[in-house]
Amino acid sequence: MPRPYSNDLRARVIEEIEAGASRREAAERYELSPSVVVIWAQRWEQTGSVAAKPSGGSTSPLEEYAEFLLGLIVEQPDLTLDEIVAAMRRKRIPGSRSAVWRFFERRNISFKKKLCTRRSKNARKSPAPASVGCDSKACLTRRNWYLSTRRGRAPAWCGSAAAVRAESG
Repeated sequence: MPRPYSNDLRARVIEEIEAGASRREAAERYELSPSVVVIWAQRWEQTGSVAAKPSGGSTSPLEEYAEFLLGLIVEQPDLTLDEIVAAMRRKRIPGSRSAVWRFFERRNISFKKKLCTRRSKNARKSPAPASVGCDSKACLTRRNWYLSTRRGRAPAWCGSAAAVRAESG
């Protein structure tokens, strides 16, 4: 997205209009579109400001239900996105699978399965790097998904030396 024009340029255009130039003349002099100058002049008359309106920073409608969604995965960390959406529908919370995924992605929360397996030779994305894999009985027998807040890290319950190093430093 392009950046807005500088406040200095906006102020100079408004000063010229205040000095008596037409909006089209001011636009020609500064090589701007006449419609932009008209909008700036209208904004100046309405608010007394030439500053650009803030852009970006949209928020998700799910933000107001953040406590419910985060509490849901704390209670049952092995829920799938579809199960979370179903729980939302029971509470009459609007949202879709992709909206829920984006909600958790913004918080760097992802659902991983079998983190302690070694990296596949053919896969682009593997649950964990080869150095993190371990032969701990707890890792090999644990069937539940776990909640990861840092990608490529072994969970706290993993008995590998890599997990201990990751947690300590």
